[in-house]
Amino acid sequence: MAEYTLNFPLKDEDITKLKIGDVIYVNGLMIMARDEAHHRALEFAKEGKSLPVDLVGNGLFHCGPVVMKNADGTWTVKAAGPTTSSRMNLFETEFIEQYKIKIIVGKGGMDKRTSEALQKHKAVYCAFTGGAGVIAAKGIKDSRMKDVHWLDLGTPEALWVFEAQKFGPLIVAMDSHGDSLYDNVRKQAAENIKVIEEQYAVKLT
Repeated sequence: MAEYTLNFPLKDEDITKLKIGDVIYVNGLMIMARDEAHHRALEFAKEGKSLPVDLVGNGLFHCGPVVMKNADGTWTVKAAGPTTSSRMNLFETEFIEQYKIKIIVGKGGMDKRTSEALQKHKAVYCAFTGGAGVIAAKGIKDSRMKDVHWLDLGTPEALWVFEAQKFGPLIVAMDSHGDSLYDNVRKQAAENIKVIEEQYAVKLT
């Protein structure tokens, strides 16, 4: 296991050195987007429209933040806990291909299609601890959002733009080489169940 501090935008070589289990902290431009924002972004691509922010080489956080609007119109982040990433499985392969993001942050992992897209386009999926939204908010510079788009979708589903400042710790859970911590855990669990079944002459599956 290695530890890295990375600065967006990232290149392929920044990603390919990462292995599952590595701990990273990131600085620079990121967005928060859940399923509704993914859907709209892909509709923009189909219609030939540009997004209001350049995502190439940058990061995506699966999150619907808890925010407070200030008197000057800016937004302060109170908490930013990760959303369950499987909600985005339907969109993520195309999103990675279209917008060339390099790091996805969420919880719970993603599917085989996303893993294949990470390998093809040199990106990684990182896990952030669920329930630690206040800690995540501390990784946002000055606890302020840089910008927000598509508020008509609702505050949790809008496209939020922020500057990460030592955002983490993030665990590389799915890397660009096809390895996955989630797959490893499932494999180990299956082996443990087999041992228990044989030892106690029971059937658990």
